[in-house]
Amino acid sequence: MFKLVSILLITLLFASPFCLEAQNSRTERSSFYLKGNVVESETNKPVSRVNVEISGGAYTTTNIQGDFSINAKIGDELIIRSVNFNTVYYTVKDQQHLTVKVENAMEIPKASSVRKKSVDVFKSYIDSAKIYLKKDAKKSIEYVTKALESVPGRSATAAQNQIAFETLGDINLYYEQQDLAIDNYNRSLLSGNNIDIRIKLAGAFRKNKNYQESITEYSALLKSSLSNYQKVQVYEGLGDTYKAINDGSRSVANYQQGLAIATKHSITPKITDLNSKIGEVFAQSGAVEEAESYFGNSLNLSKKEGKKRAVEEKNKVADFYNQNRDFEKEIQLREETLDEIKSLDDGTIEADQNSPLTPQRQNYKIANAFVGQEKFKEAIPYLEKSIVEADKKEDLLVKKDATRKLSELYRDIGEYDKASKSYERYANVVDELYAKKDQELSQAARFSKEITLRQTRIASLENDRKLNESRYKLAVENQELIQKNNLVQKWVIGSLILIALLLLYTAYTQYKSVKQQKYANNQLSLKSLRTQMNPHFIFNALNSVNSFIASNDERAANKYLSEFSQLMRSVLENSEEDFIPLEKEIDLLELYVKLEHFRFKDKFDYNIRVSEKLNLNEFVIPPMLLQPYVENAVWHGLRYKEERGKLEIEFEQVDSETAKITITDNGIGRKKSQEFKTENQKKQKSKGMGNIQKRITILNEMYKDKVDVLVENVYDNEEGTRVVLILKKD
Repeated sequence: MFKLVSILLITLLFASPFCLEAQNSRTERSSFYLKGNVVESETNKPVSRVNVEISGGAYTTTNIQGDFSINAKIGDELIIRSVNFNTVYYTVKDQQHLTVKVENAMEIPKASSVRKKSVDVFKSYIDSAKIYLKKDAKKSIEYVTKALESVPGRSATAAQNQIAFETLGDINLYYEQQDLAIDNYNRSLLSGNNIDIRIKLAGAFRKNKNYQESITEYSALLKSSLSNYQKVQVYEGLGDTYKAINDGSRSVANYQQGLAIATKHSITPKITDLNSKIGEVFAQSGAVEEAESYFGNSLNLSKKEGKKRAVEEKNKVADFYNQNRDFEKEIQLREETLDEIKSLDDGTIEADQNSPLTPQRQNYKIANAFVGQEKFKEAIPYLEKSIVEADKKEDLLVKKDATRKLSELYRDIGEYDKASKSYERYANVVDELYAKKDQELSQAARFSKEITLRQTRIASLENDRKLNESRYKLAVENQELIQKNNLVQKWVIGSLILIALLLLYTAYTQYKSVKQQKYANNQLSLKSLRTQMNPHFIFNALNSVNSFIASNDERAANKYLSEFSQLMRSVLENSEEDFIPLEKEIDLLELYVKLEHFRFKDKFDYNIRVSEKLNLNEFVIPPMLLQPYVENAVWHGLRYKEERGKLEIEFEQVDSETAKITITDNGIGRKKSQEFKTENQKKQKSKGMGNIQKRITILNEMYKDKVDVLVENVYDNEEGTRVVLILKKD
């Protein structure tokens, strides 16, 4: 009697599952007051005035201590939001006190702080968007937005727009928003033709069920210049599209075209994929032997690519054996798949509950294969394993199917108590799944809305330019209407403005021309003065050689000429330069003073001092600027001195922008030197000094007080001469 009652109970349970679900739902979803608090994740400090609400229900805020209390039910979605942190979504699981830890919204560096390297910043943001593509769609799109905003100027370049909208399309395609992906790929292609993006666009057309558009795009691509890998991609894509519209013959033909190219050029991953896909098409059309042959190829090839690829292929071939009711081979492959899934490193297979490569799903499919063989008792352990794994991974879909199947098996083998308990578990899972699906629908709607809003923001960045152009056109049209009402007045005003602009332009052009001419004249004058400088210097030096020869001192003359030739080589090397480093000028000066000292050994001693603080590489000076001053000191000051004279040349740095050069001699002085001149010498002006003064005047005019010169007596009796040159860096 008890057994008969149990049978009736099981029958009733299976006949009206929704009644039980509704009853459980009413029991489980009774309301209660959920208490909790909101704290910062790093400091654990309470956060006050936070918005706390139940989706579609009650609302409250946290107090000063960060505490809240709100009317809720099991399965409700709790939303905690504030402008100070990222919104937190939480599913109510029980009545326990809840602590919500929040983090400040991630700050992305402002583009203005890195304008100098805008290209690098743009690339950095795009790379970040790609990193977050499969982790967080909102963050990924936010990085694309920041990438476009980081570009200086009014709008991004065509290349940058192409990359940004391609990345957006990739995000949309990954999250199965095919219509948005198509729109973004098309936007990307507006910035220039790109084969890879066109291949992605054709794939997006297929996934959005725009099959004809997909075929058209793939066919057009075949007429383009493609790499071998791209050809394989296009033929594979065509095969996928024909497969989607159940055109098996064309699907296989395109797959085989791609396979031939992949095999010829050793594109190994594609060889495996295409063998597998050809096997799938043959399997769908009922050509079992052909399907098994290609699946055998793909299985062997996948083992060479790595465990993950091998596991994926084994699962696919196992599905093929299931369709053909070859359960023994299916079970063998799934057992191998289970072992390999366990041996894979963490993170090798993505944590996607919908992926067939999970222990709970493989165990469930093995159980189904045993059921297909009517081996119910062998199936039960696999269903129990599936339930345990599904419970760990919170995979309610598999848990639901497995618990129901387990209940049915217990019923079929006559263990009605276990069947009843399993069905109760099944009913509870259905209720939980119902609540979860309701929440997922809400989250999906919100996710889609947020993604659309964020993408709209990006699209608006590109549309701003078009909008500005439209506004400009509208303003022009408005202006034309106004001009029609007052044509004469506008014409007069416009003519006056035009005349004024022409006059200003003419004045500016003339000013610029005069300035350029003056600059050219100055350059010519400097060159001329430098040209005069060299013969003057050579003439004086040759006089020295002549004096040695006149005194029959051939050895001294030869030595002097040797030193002189070295000096002349350096002088001539620098003769075409406007400026030379100060260090070179010092080297020239040392050579020159050495020559003069060689001639007038008994007349003077000299000392050249360069301050250690003076950075010689930072200052430049016109070549042969200092030599005439030194020459004057020797020839007109020290040469006529009865006792041994002294020549001091000092280089020092006044500040970061200024250097000071001092040439000091204790000679007879400028006044007495003038008395020693002959009448003929008095009539002639000094070529060297006159030349130098002109050069300094022109240089100061061209380079804004580049050199400042001061000549003064050293002693009160007007003996000795000091020349001070102030040299500016710029």
